[in-house]
Amino acid sequence: MKLLRYGTPGNELPGILDRDGNLRSLHGIVPDIGGSTLLPESLQSLAQLDLTTLPLVEHPGRIGPCVANVGKFICVGLNYSDHAAESGMAVPAEPILFFKATSAIIGPNDTVELPRNSTATDWEVELGVVIGKPAKYVSQHNALDHVAGYCVINDLSERDFQLHRGGQWMKGKSADTFGPIGPWLVTTDELPNPQQLNMFLEVDGHRYQNGSTATMVFGVAHLVSYISHFMSLQPGDIISTGTPPGVGLGQKPPIYLQPGQSMRLGIDGLGEQRQHVVAAP
Repeated sequence: MKLLRYGTPGNELPGILDRDGNLRSLHGIVPDIGGSTLLPESLQSLAQLDLTTLPLVEHPGRIGPCVANVGKFICVGLNYSDHAAESGMAVPAEPILFFKATSAIIGPNDTVELPRNSTATDWEVELGVVIGKPAKYVSQHNALDHVAGYCVINDLSERDFQLHRGGQWMKGKSADTFGPIGPWLVTTDELPNPQQLNMFLEVDGHRYQNGSTATMVFGVAHLVSYISHFMSLQPGDIISTGTPPGVGLGQKPPIYLQPGQSMRLGIDGLGEQRQHVVAAP
């Protein structure tokens, strides 16, 4: 299933794509796409619906973040060896974890704002993992049973804030609009193997990132299991699993986003995002 949310910010409604790619409303069937809606039994009930009986949404307007009320937005750093190399950092022996503020979350095509005093805002296409069943001390063997689905994430990063303002990555990752997610949450039945997905990102039509989740240092099952040994994971939590090479920091010389530019990014089977860049007021 491809689950999504549509409508103005703060007033999004739940929806689902039918087999023909038409948007159907789930309003009145589930409260939203998040929390208990992502539990296995709830997703199973949605999978049994006759989508042709649901109201057709012909003019949805804005597509919102594909998950509502995200509890934790957990990110993994340097999870592609070639990205670690371009960043001038060693491949980690264990996953590097940090948090991104949930207030950074926006829709997949919403406007991205460069924060005040930004000099080095960068792009990062990433596979997002959405938790569907509580996970605590789970094994790698069982880890994917706790995943509801996957989505595209642009893990925007202000490199000067991240690297030169006390060594706390969260500072460079959490500005408002720095977490576009969606357009869809694609459930695991449609995407049984998250480790064979091609991904890309373009700025103003120039392809900077071309990668595959096949080259992750730590795969999705490893990450879910690993993180669950440090904190419990709840339905609607999101793990952003790292980015392949081609970020602005890795260019020679580095290239960073400027007001007026546009990004396009996507992952096989998960759809695409498009964002216009402006300076924060």
